[in-house]
Amino acid sequence: MMDTINIINTGGTFNKDYDEINGKLIVNKTNKYIKQIINKSKIHNINIKGMIYKDSLDITNDDRQKLLNYIQKTKIKKIIIVHGTDTIDKTALFLAKYIKNKTIILTGAMKPFSIDPVEATSNLMSAYGFLQNDTKNDVYICMHGIIKKYTKIKKNKKLGIFEINDS
Repeated sequence: MMDTINIINTGGTFNKDYDEINGKLIVNKTNKYIKQIINKSKIHNINIKGMIYKDSLDITNDDRQKLLNYIQKTKIKKIIIVHGTDTIDKTALFLAKYIKNKTIILTGAMKPFSIDPVEATSNLMSAYGFLQNDTKNDVYICMHGIIKKYTKIKKNKKLGIFEINDS
């Protein structure tokens, strides 16, 4: 029997929709894109929890504390967090200070699922696949085909990609 995996949706670009009225991308406050990916992938061992629903640039330490409180209370040991990419590292660092008994992997997308579903789907499914292995309890980031401990991956803001951080 496969372990249940908890997907926590915090928003980010992954979840953005184009608002035709004001011409801006806004964070969709539902889990519909994650559900579409999960349903089409025929995966059944998932629990989805939506919370925060913000662009990561707007996530505060109070938001991170709410996320931490939820993770500490859940009995589920394998967790994927869908998060915006601009501050994914800050949230990973925050959680790593307090969570030692679970495997947490943060992922997101640079392009909204609503505009181009390939990257968001690839990143989410890579994170899911990673958690199917016997992984060490720790905090990881999964982006662009790279899955590493949160200290070993970084966003290159000049190139708009994630890469291995050897420093």
